[in-house]
Amino acid sequence: MATTVRPSGRNQLRVGRLVKAHGLKGALKLELYTDDPAGRFVPGAEFTLQVPEASPWHGKSITVREHRVMNGSSVVFFEGVDDRTAAEGLVKAILWVDQDDTEEPEDDAWYDHQLTGLDVVRDDVVVGRVIRVDHLPAQDLLIVRPSAGPGSGSEIMVPFVSAIVPTVDIAAGRIVVTPPAGLFEEVADEDALEHHTSADAFAQDAPGAD
Repeated sequence: MATTVRPSGRNQLRVGRLVKAHGLKGALKLELYTDDPAGRFVPGAEFTLQVPEASPWHGKSITVREHRVMNGSSVVFFEGVDDRTAAEGLVKAILWVDQDDTEEPEDDAWYDHQLTGLDVVRDDVVVGRVIRVDHLPAQDLLIVRPSAGPGSGSEIMVPFVSAIVPTVDIAAGRIVVTPPAGLFEEVADEDALEHHTSADAFAQDAPGAD
């Protein structure tokens, strides 16, 4: 998981995503991005919502009324969300909480500014650098600028999951990636194809070309 620095300057931690309305009384199933759900989702806990700008919840926060574990799944009730229709309006919303600087950081949690600028290393070779982190409803993406080759001006979207990013070493200024075949090479191949296509077109238009 990853944390972010919001424009307000507050450090915030992404702790969950609302995935599905549950029942008729406003409950929502919760996908957890925290190691301490019982501590995070206590009655009265307040979260900032990440929703599309068109949503009536845009720019608002929400307060927990109750958190339960039902059939192995986390289910949460919020103040002011009293029926299924209201709950469905929050599906796919991401929940953020202000990070207390006195708290111990959660495992596998970093701020965006800690990740931006890190070298990206594959097979002990630096292949790029993180230029930003994009937070999508399904997962976070590390946006990587390749360090060399024809694809060096492009951007590569690397899913920020442990299977692909097994190591984040802030102190060493690097992350280690084990990407699927073609993730980095595809950009280079596309750029090379575009280069050759442009060169062929130039040759055909050049004086004396058949």
